[in-house]
Amino acid sequence: MHVPEGFVLATLDDSDARRALDSAKADRDSAQAAIADFQVQLKNAEIELQRAQQLLAAGVQSQQTLDNATMAADSLRAKIALAKQQVVGAQARVSEAQQAVDNTVIRAPFDGIVVSKDAQVGEMVSPNSAGGGFTRTGIATIVDMNSNEIEVDVNEAYIARVVPGQNVTAVLDAYPDWQIPSRVRTVIPTADRQKATVKVRISFLKLDPRILPDMGIKVTFFGAEPEQKNGAAEPAVLIPQDAVRDDQGKKIVFLVKNDHLERRAVGLGATRGSDAEILAGLDAGDTVVVKGPATLRDGEAVEIKK
Repeated sequence: MHVPEGFVLATLDDSDARRALDSAKADRDSAQAAIADFQVQLKNAEIELQRAQQLLAAGVQSQQTLDNATMAADSLRAKIALAKQQVVGAQARVSEAQQAVDNTVIRAPFDGIVVSKDAQVGEMVSPNSAGGGFTRTGIATIVDMNSNEIEVDVNEAYIARVVPGQNVTAVLDAYPDWQIPSRVRTVIPTADRQKATVKVRISFLKLDPRILPDMGIKVTFFGAEPEQKNGAAEPAVLIPQDAVRDDQGKKIVFLVKNDHLERRAVGLGATRGSDAEILAGLDAGDTVVVKGPATLRDGEAVEIKK
């Protein structure tokens, strides 16, 4: 079902939390009552102090009596100040206990769809599993369908070609004929040493109700547009990198033609794993020497064993 933000999903047993709240409120009320009692005593002490001052001025009472009356009034003022601080502390404990009570009401943190009910009535709920068959680590699972995105592991040999904002086409396993326009959101700056991959997050350009969490999906990254020549894209030939040799700063390969070697200079493009793009110098169908001794020469006779 769809739930709005703040929707009550469940209510936990709050009996202990409410007892703690009632105890904190009783402590606060007791401190407030003590303030009222001290204020009455202070009013009487101030009257006694004023009377002692008048009698001392008339020469009827001693200075000691006036000092005792002054001390009694000051002591009550200090007790009132202490009681007020105790009220502040008690109110903080009341707020803490009230928060514990409020936490027993579990509400939806955002608009979404409840996709699973993980706890039943009477079961215990704990963020960390305490063991036992009746303890759950959650109450329900809510999905924000507007936050769906793709996470893929890209081989670290190809991660240099992936940049934020790069166009991507995604195809769900459930809908193999539906190509979903997407875009690279970010490349997570860490690698998985065991799998030699880097995680990439991809955002859908337009969400669709058919896109569900945890669906299987395949993605295709679009690279830079190939160079144009006479209005047409020049095709690239892929050969193993082992076939490319360095001859005085030039990249060459050896072709096999009519049972003889032919030295050919080539223009290299990007690398694709263990293969290299040949932008110039070779045509599709040419036979190249992948592995051979470093002493190969142009025109040397060779024999192909099948």
